[in-house]
Amino acid sequence: MKVIICGAGQVGWQIARHLSGEKNDVTIVDVDGDLVRRATDTLDVTGIEGFASHPDVLDRAGARDADMIIAATHSDEVNMVTCQVAHSVFNVTRKIARLRASAYMDGRYDELYRRDHLPIDVIISPEREVAEAALQRLAAPATFDTESFMGGRAQLLGIALDEDCPVLNTPLRQLSELFSTLRAIVVGIRREDNLFAPEPGDQLFAGDQIYVFCHSEDLTRSLEIFGKTTKKQERVVIVGGGNVGLGVAKALEARTDRIRAKIIERDRAVAEAAADQLSRTIVLLGDGMDSELLLEAAIDRADAVLAVTDDDKTNLLVSVRAKSAGCPMAIALVNDPTLVPLMAPLDIDAYINPRATTVSSILRHIRHGRVRAVYSIGDNEAEMIEAQVLGTSPLSGRLIRDIEFPEGVLVGGLMRGDKVLKPVGDLKIEEGDVIALFCMAKDVPEVERLLQVSVDFF
Repeated sequence: MKVIICGAGQVGWQIARHLSGEKNDVTIVDVDGDLVRRATDTLDVTGIEGFASHPDVLDRAGARDADMIIAATHSDEVNMVTCQVAHSVFNVTRKIARLRASAYMDGRYDELYRRDHLPIDVIISPEREVAEAALQRLAAPATFDTESFMGGRAQLLGIALDEDCPVLNTPLRQLSELFSTLRAIVVGIRREDNLFAPEPGDQLFAGDQIYVFCHSEDLTRSLEIFGKTTKKQERVVIVGGGNVGLGVAKALEARTDRIRAKIIERDRAVAEAAADQLSRTIVLLGDGMDSELLLEAAIDRADAVLAVTDDDKTNLLVSVRAKSAGCPMAIALVNDPTLVPLMAPLDIDAYINPRATTVSSILRHIRHGRVRAVYSIGDNEAEMIEAQVLGTSPLSGRLIRDIEFPEGVLVGGLMRGDKVLKPVGDLKIEEGDVIALFCMAKDVPEVERLLQVSVDFF
């Protein structure tokens, strides 16, 4: 597959890393020569320096025979024009654009994106994706990471194990025997910054961060087994009233269970715009770092603080200050993955990585075959892939225990019809089943081969 990626920033680089690692023909375009050189020096890609929306630049990038173009520059307008040029001049089959401005997301103007108007096949809104991720974190307050799969019937939970976890020093094989009816599998363990897919004989230790794939109906029980309790969120303080904070507040207002939310925003124009669009949410003008303002927002009585400003360090410090003031849960928006190791020492409960969220969303739309969802874990160290099993797949018609998966791959769950099944060894995988696989990044190409994903690309 020949892919042109416009924008060599963090998102573009990560998408190029994924696709080039899977032996696709990738060309990356950016006006910043240093970013292009970084990509070509570290990845197996071709680099073109220039404006992505210019026809001559796209021509040099090979748009005439490209299968797909991903427009992920920092400018919405450049991304939109790039897709238009790719369609009108080069007839590129599939066009994906990252758009940030909420005005472009307004459902009243969907007519804009008709193929005979502005031909964008898939629109990725980072702010919308991040707001959804924030809501998922709030819905599972005992986890540091969470993602839905199988139409909401299954969840991937990131759980940090404490000293009081009741199943420490217990082999995973024994856990399966003790809780035989529990539809949950430990698919990944991070120990001392090393992420790996565990073996049945591996044990869990305090300080481990584990990833558990479970049936949504077993979520509460799964958390309890690993020493966590669930508590309904009734009061939330959101620091940052931009697109992400506003999106979360709107979603909370739309819910049937009443959640009282307050927004703190330091920019008067942004605060006023948020207040105009919200009906039940209180908007406070001021700096979220101000202890007195946090107390005015009743941070000591809040169930959670959500720090989603556009500055990582502000989000970390706001979270720390909120926790010291008595807020039991802090969720921080963190763009820089090198700051993630600070979460535990700073007692920050969960984080949202916009880059990983956006990359996962884009990958979901460009994976081969019947892949239905992809979630990137950590700093793109592993993925949770949900896919439908084709009749041509080597998996079809075989017992799970008879399949030679790579060492870094584990089956998290299997859905047949609308029923989610625990992936025990004597379960036979059938054509049409939906399977969820945890796989380390190096094993993604082999997983795609097992899924026979190249049979049905678009």
